[in-house]
Amino acid sequence: MSVASSVPRLAQPLFDRSGRWSWLKSATFVALFLPGLWIALSWQQGWLEPKPVLEAIHGSGQWAVRLLLVSLLVSPLRRIARWNRLILIRRMLGLSVLAYLLIHFALYVVDLRFDLARVASEIALRIYLTIGFVALVGFCALGATSTDAMIRRIGPERWNGLHRVVYGLTILGLLHFFMQSKLDVTQPTLVAGFFLLLMGQRLLTRLRVGDHWAALLALAPAAGVATALLEAAWYRFASGVPPLRVLEADLDFSDGLRPAWWVAIVGLGFVVLRVARPLWADRGRASRPQRRTA
Repeated sequence: MSVASSVPRLAQPLFDRSGRWSWLKSATFVALFLPGLWIALSWQQGWLEPKPVLEAIHGSGQWAVRLLLVSLLVSPLRRIARWNRLILIRRMLGLSVLAYLLIHFALYVVDLRFDLARVASEIALRIYLTIGFVALVGFCALGATSTDAMIRRIGPERWNGLHRVVYGLTILGLLHFFMQSKLDVTQPTLVAGFFLLLMGQRLLTRLRVGDHWAALLALAPAAGVATALLEAAWYRFASGVPPLRVLEADLDFSDGLRPAWWVAIVGLGFVVLRVARPLWADRGRASRPQRRTA
């Protein structure tokens, strides 16, 4: 019996594979409950009036998308910051995305007064609901195959190939978010921009420059521009707003920074992490005992 298997099942999310308590896993486990608790408290206090169920549906869906991006951030941060222990929380983050998506869907069923025939009809007739439901089914499949037993059964290579489907499912989720938001797509644009940034970093990794500071420095403005163009394109095709008007709004700071700027700023944060990496990477190497040579 392994050390980890001797830990009580309910406490396993707080321990690493060696059975030692992990502050990173513990802090993450607690933090993942906070959005749901906040939504429940807001409902109980009447802060979601006049449509508490609808607001809870939107809130749970938005947090599912945010946590999805955080889960996709794990790999880039591991590479750029050389913080390998982040791998401990990736599965936990992925399962939390599924949990919030299931809550999101369950609240939708509640909003329709448990009329399952109507739920099915709405999903079939409303394209944005169809897209969202397909994404939900996909995430359920990924969640069902996220155990160590399934990895052994499928094989690591095939399992990794299967779980790359998460990128396509993320695009479906973002499309659902855009279509559901209707007129104001500031939040969907912001998260879509972060997704573009994360995909850009993965592309740089394939090109073997994923943690080079110059490549990351070029990625930041490129992701910001891509975000601005995505927003302009969406408004053009969804509302008929001229793209130049949207792009001009990105240069107007009277109402704060637009999503494109925030994406570029986060991209520059990658550069700062990469430049500062020797501060802890060198220290970590210096603290390791040196091997004796003959």
